[in-house]
Amino acid sequence: KLCGYLQKLSGKGPLRGFRSRWFVFDPRRCYLYYFKGPQEALPLGRIDIASACFSYHQPEAGAAAGDEGAAFEVHGPNGAVAVLKAATRQDMTYWLQELQQKRWEYCNNLDAAKRDSRTSPTPSDFSKGLVAKDNPGSILSQNASAERARNILAVETSPTDLVGEQAASQPAPVQPSAINFSLKQWSTEIKNSMSSLRKGNNENRKSIFYTTEEWELLDPTPKDLEDSMALEEKRKHLAEGSKGRRLSSSAFPFDFGRIPHKTRRPLKDMIGSSKNRNSSDSSPTEWYSGNGNKLVSELQLKYQSQQEELEKLKKDLLSQKELVRLLQQTVRSSQYDKYFASRLCEGVPKEKLELLHQKDDQILGLNNQLEKLNLEKDSLQQEVKNLKCKVGELNEQLGMLMETIQAKDEVIMKLSRQLSECEDNTSSQSGAVNSSMATCTNKELQELDRLKDNLQGYKTQNKFLNKEILELSALRRNAEAREREWQAKYTSLEAKLCQIESKYLILLQEMKTPVCSEEQSPAREVITQLLEDALKAETSEQPEQAFFKPHLVSEYDIYGFQTVPEDDDEEKLVAKSRALDLRSLSLSENREISTGVKWENYLASTMNREMMCCVELKNLIRSGIPHEHRSKMWKWCVNLHVKKFKDSTVPGYFQTLLQNALEKQNPASKQIELDLLRTLPNNKHYSSPTSEGIQKLRNVLLAFSWRNPDIGYCQGLNRLVAIALLYLEQEDAFWCLVTIVEVFMPRDYYTKTLLGSQVDQRVFKDLMSEKLPRLHAHFEQYKVDYTLITFNWFLVVFVDSVVSDILFKIWDSFLYEGPKVIFRFALALFKYKEEEILKLQDSMSIFKYLRYFTRTILDARKLTGIAFGDLNPFPLRQIRNRRTYHLEKVRLELTELEAIREDFLRERETCVEKRDLISDDEEDS
Repeated sequence: KLCGYLQKLSGKGPLRGFRSRWFVFDPRRCYLYYFKGPQEALPLGRIDIASACFSYHQPEAGAAAGDEGAAFEVHGPNGAVAVLKAATRQDMTYWLQELQQKRWEYCNNLDAAKRDSRTSPTPSDFSKGLVAKDNPGSILSQNASAERARNILAVETSPTDLVGEQAASQPAPVQPSAINFSLKQWSTEIKNSMSSLRKGNNENRKSIFYTTEEWELLDPTPKDLEDSMALEEKRKHLAEGSKGRRLSSSAFPFDFGRIPHKTRRPLKDMIGSSKNRNSSDSSPTEWYSGNGNKLVSELQLKYQSQQEELEKLKKDLLSQKELVRLLQQTVRSSQYDKYFASRLCEGVPKEKLELLHQKDDQILGLNNQLEKLNLEKDSLQQEVKNLKCKVGELNEQLGMLMETIQAKDEVIMKLSRQLSECEDNTSSQSGAVNSSMATCTNKELQELDRLKDNLQGYKTQNKFLNKEILELSALRRNAEAREREWQAKYTSLEAKLCQIESKYLILLQEMKTPVCSEEQSPAREVITQLLEDALKAETSEQPEQAFFKPHLVSEYDIYGFQTVPEDDDEEKLVAKSRALDLRSLSLSENREISTGVKWENYLASTMNREMMCCVELKNLIRSGIPHEHRSKMWKWCVNLHVKKFKDSTVPGYFQTLLQNALEKQNPASKQIELDLLRTLPNNKHYSSPTSEGIQKLRNVLLAFSWRNPDIGYCQGLNRLVAIALLYLEQEDAFWCLVTIVEVFMPRDYYTKTLLGSQVDQRVFKDLMSEKLPRLHAHFEQYKVDYTLITFNWFLVVFVDSVVSDILFKIWDSFLYEGPKVIFRFALALFKYKEEEILKLQDSMSIFKYLRYFTRTILDARKLTGIAFGDLNPFPLRQIRNRRTYHLEKVRLELTELEAIREDFLRERETCVEKRDLISDDEEDS
């Protein structure tokens, strides 16, 4: 059980200070409760550990002696900071590591419980077979790498007597400077006192160690405490063993006490004292340097090895001598036996004689062995003599080296003496200087020790903070994953709600009684009222309802277009149903991996370099530019195409054109003024004369009419500029119009004859017959001229023809790739609804369907896939060749028409009967 005494900073003003409190951790709620004492029943407060983070600071250099830096901070989720202080730094480290561990276990168990509740009813139901290979997340921990890193950064610390259940029997540590008094805690203390009085004597009183009705503290096993104590004891034994080994290995067999110390040697004393402070087991010769020190150590090792080998040989020699002695005794006894046997063998049987002969053979063998051993003895004695010679040589070399070292020592002493004499000569107060130097040296050594202690403390603090950062990062990732999961679930439910509400609107429309019926039934009134409620614009007047119902369809979309018209109820119903379907579709797409991440990565990679045309960028633009990056990308695309025009103009070119158009007579200004409010009346930026977009639209159109007087102004240019102004400033929108009219489209596309537009319609017919032959034959069969519908698509690039989401994705690709995109998407629109159009069997129904079918296409992803996938190959060279071919034919036809017109005028002047006939142009004028 994690419990014990800590001091908590509380109070205000002069009463603020540390007060001793009894803290107990509740593992079920991950709360740290604190009481006035271990016998209190009601806590004074609690700290939420699950949402907290921990930190502590190293003690400052000038800190007081009683403040060892054992205080740490617990930062809560709402900015609350609880400052706690342990009796020792060891207790503080233990509390911190235990609270970290408890927080980690609680949050991971919480995530695991949520995963178990989603995947299986019980934790034991995890799959053990092939399904487990497909779903490794149900078995493997999501934080395995984080757990390994935590183990590496863990700081092992054992608690003292002030932590744990045994601390309850000890008196609370007293803080002399703190006043253990709080006005806020009077009520809690009174309740605790009354509780103790009601329950009788102290023996029958419940303590926090027992289960109560309010909350329960579980008794954990003291395994962690035993492990930490065992580990500490093991470390102590290892440290003592290593220290003893270092002492024995570094001992030097020679005594340097014979070196005379006649004078003071401050340099050697300082070096020796520094070495002794850093390491108590260092050798007395470690302060010497150079090759002599290294050679002495090598000779010392050789001498020791030779001595060991000599001792070994001596032992072998003694054993061989003993063996020889035994063999000699055996030979003597055998000779003695042979002598007596020769005397006694007369008249002895042959068996006994053979036995005696065997004994003789054995004696001979032993004699031979004795001779071999004598030879080995001689060789060993010779080796011993050689080794003694070598040892003598080594001793002589060692003596020479020792003399050299002694000479160096005398030189050092001489230099030290000269240094001291120089110091005496330079200052009359050498004694004071020397004492000050010694004092400074002692201070520096003390400062060095203090810095070493601080360094060790900072290392421990660094490990703890790294572990804290690691845990908080892992917990943050888990929280973000939960948030993404809830967001995806919310998006899915919102998409389903949009679908249900769309079907609900259609059902109400079907249930509504026809207008020709005059009966007023209650059901009709209810349905009418439901329709009115459903078609109302959603506002924020009722916040309590907005809390439970998501904001499905707003009055305007993000581009400023009105989602539901205000005039016709039938059109309002269809428009709102379409808007709900579009909202549901966009929500379903957002649940998948968004292209926004790819755009962010691409823009981040081009932050320090210029953006260039590439396949990756083209694929990203085809998938759609995100709303937040569209302004930047449109401006880049426009500058890419008109760079040669802008380089040839002077600065302030647009302002100069605008100023000239406003000051001088402009023939196009009248028509521009008439078309301003008719441009995009369903967009809030152009809906009234005071709208911000109207003035910008006027300026761009006037400036362009002054730049290009051959075109001046043509109906359709206003819509192109209006769409460009939604994401570009005036000057950039002006250059966008220049890009479309002068770079993308052929000449005479927006002139009075619309020659280029007519040519593109014929090119489109050829592509229809090639890419969509069934649909083209169907139109030819019922004599439907679909170019009457597609002509406006090409002239204004689908403005007011498709829903706004698809419109701006078409414009994204159009501004990057050029006019070929218009052909792609025009064919894709027909292919999208090909089967529905083929089901229509008369020209009127087909033409009526063609007028509005593009507004029913909502899936931009599917349409883009058809345009850039199903229609491939789509070479631009083919479009250019067909444009050239049809341009000649259209020019011939226009020439013939012009000749017919001149013949008609000439005939009208000569014939009296036809003078009253006038043309359409003359009638308009």
